[in-house]
Amino acid sequence: MGHADEDGRQVDNQWILVVEDSAEDAEAIERALNRTHPDLRLEFTDRGEGVAERLLDAAELPGLVLLDLNMPGPSGHSVLSTIRSHPQLAEVTLIVFTSSTAPAEVDACYAAGADSYIYKPVNFALFRTVLKGAIDYWQQTKAQPEPDAAGPGSPSVK
Repeated sequence: MGHADEDGRQVDNQWILVVEDSAEDAEAIERALNRTHPDLRLEFTDRGEGVAERLLDAAELPGLVLLDLNMPGPSGHSVLSTIRSHPQLAEVTLIVFTSSTAPAEVDACYAAGADSYIYKPVNFALFRTVLKGAIDYWQQTKAQPEPDAAGPGSPSVK
């Protein structure tokens, strides 16, 4: 269920890198996704520092990065901007998953290249539902075949 990026590295859509400094939130994410998506491979880091470099050095890329904004060291905004500054990481889906609802924050994240911005609900059932919906959406999007370069309805040339 993966595909290759422009450098030929595989993108594993079953692998999610979670960048979250709150142990409580990381545990909630793990519990929620283990219930709704038990086949996902979750990897956690509690710091934004070095995330882009780690992705650049990896033989395989996660299909999705779930990114908190408020962390010690480089903020989620900085991590987001750094990842998006590297064209070879363009295939990685970046979902900002945070407690901030400020419209300026949302706009800044999309402007920096976030694929989605999701507010963390306090209620665990809603938290799980929101997270499940986001993961399902991005997995379905990535599972769609690429449109034919000739355009829809055009015969493909081999």
